[in-house]
Amino acid sequence: MNTMTSLLEKVEHAKDLDFGDVFNKSIELFKKIWVQGLVTMLLTMLLMLPLYLVMYLPLIAMGVLDPDSMQQGGELNMALLIPFYLVMIVFMFFAMAIGLGLKAALYRICKTKDFNEATSDDYFYFFKKPYLGKTIKLGAIMLAVSLVAMLLCFFPIIYVMVPIALMNVIYAFNPDMSASEIVKVGFKLGNKKWLITFGLMVVSGFLAQMVGMLMCFVGVFVTASFAAIPLYFIYKETLGFNEQSDIDKIGKITE
Repeated sequence: MNTMTSLLEKVEHAKDLDFGDVFNKSIELFKKIWVQGLVTMLLTMLLMLPLYLVMYLPLIAMGVLDPDSMQQGGELNMALLIPFYLVMIVFMFFAMAIGLGLKAALYRICKTKDFNEATSDDYFYFFKKPYLGKTIKLGAIMLAVSLVAMLLCFFPIIYVMVPIALMNVIYAFNPDMSASEIVKVGFKLGNKKWLITFGLMVVSGFLAQMVGMLMCFVGVFVTASFAAIPLYFIYKETLGFNEQSDIDKIGKITE
C-alpha cells in the first residue's frame, strides 16, 4: 500500500476532533515554538522583500517621473496595467512557494518540539535540492487553485483555503509524495474536517492578531505562527506519524 492510499484510508476512518482539545494543545505547543515561529516570519519577510522591490519600485519611479503615465485620455493606461498584473501573478507564485517551504519546515520543527526530539531547526529543508522542485511545483498548483477560486467569486475561496492550508502540513511530513498526491490528500482531509479546521483557523488567527496588537503591534510577528499550529494537531490526530517503536527497531541494521 503506497503512502497516498494509506493516508486516504486514514482520512476516511478519521476520528472526530474536539475543538477545545486541539486549541488547548496548540497553546501549549506555541509556548515551545514561538521563537522558531518568529524566525520563520522574519525569514518570510526577508525573502519577500526583493519581490516587493521588483514589483513596486518601477511603479513608484514612473509615478514620480511622469504622474500622468498611468492614465491615457482620462482612462487607465491598460498597456501599463496588464504587465503589472502579470508581474503580480509572478509575485504571488514566488510568495506561495516561499510561504509553503518555510511553513512546512515550521511544521517539522513543531513535531520535534512536540515529541522532544533533539534535532536542529532546519528552516530551509524544503528549499534544498531533493525538494526544491516539488516546493515550486506545489506552490504553483496552490496558486492556480486559489486564482480559479477567486475568479469564481467569494465562497469558493473560503472553501479552498482549508485544503490549501492543510497541504502545507501534509507536505511537511510526506515530502516524497508527488505534488498531485499531496493536493488530493489535502482536499480529501479538507472535505472531511472542513468545519473544525476552518473554525480553528479563524479563531486562532483572530487571537494571534489581537494578542499581537496588544503587544504594541510588533507582537504580531511573535504571535502570527500560532494560527498555523492547530493544523499540525489536525494532521497528528487524523493521519498521525509513522513512528517505529523501539521493539520494531531491534535487529534492524543501521546503514
